[in-house]
Amino acid sequence: MTRLAALSLLWALAWWWPRPSMAAEFTSYAIVREDASMVIQGRVVRLYGIYIPDTGRTCRTFLSPPDCGGRAALALEFKTGTHFVTCQEVAALSDGSVSAVCWADEEDLAAYLIRQGWALAGPDAPFEYVALERIAERRGLGVWGFPVDEFRFRRHRHW
Repeated sequence: MTRLAALSLLWALAWWWPRPSMAAEFTSYAIVREDASMVIQGRVVRLYGIYIPDTGRTCRTFLSPPDCGGRAALALEFKTGTHFVTCQEVAALSDGSVSAVCWADEEDLAAYLIRQGWALAGPDAPFEYVALERIAERRGLGVWGFPVDEFRFRRHRHW
């Protein structure tokens, strides 16, 4: 009888154990860091598929040029506000953080930053991000008021 119980327990564990193909999803409040990454449930989360230009760059405004990295963090903080953030992990990064697709109030946060012009679509970004980036560029939003740093040129060299 104990052998049958042990086999039943193993079968139950195998059935309920998370499968590697299932990406981890987590939901909580987010603390936005200065570099526009977020801390959610004690994990540092970087938005998948985007690149935020160096914070030393400035953006074109009429009164005082804001720090673009700082503007991205402010925009992200504004968007997450009082909403819970849900993230689907894409990859674990070498620095211990995770790359994830995240939503707040049912809106993709990476797409939001690109649409506002505070982030660029990365080389592995979905087509939607690339299209949103081109629209923001045409409208002169966010970082598109000055030449974007070397990332843009490195990316085109590989295509």
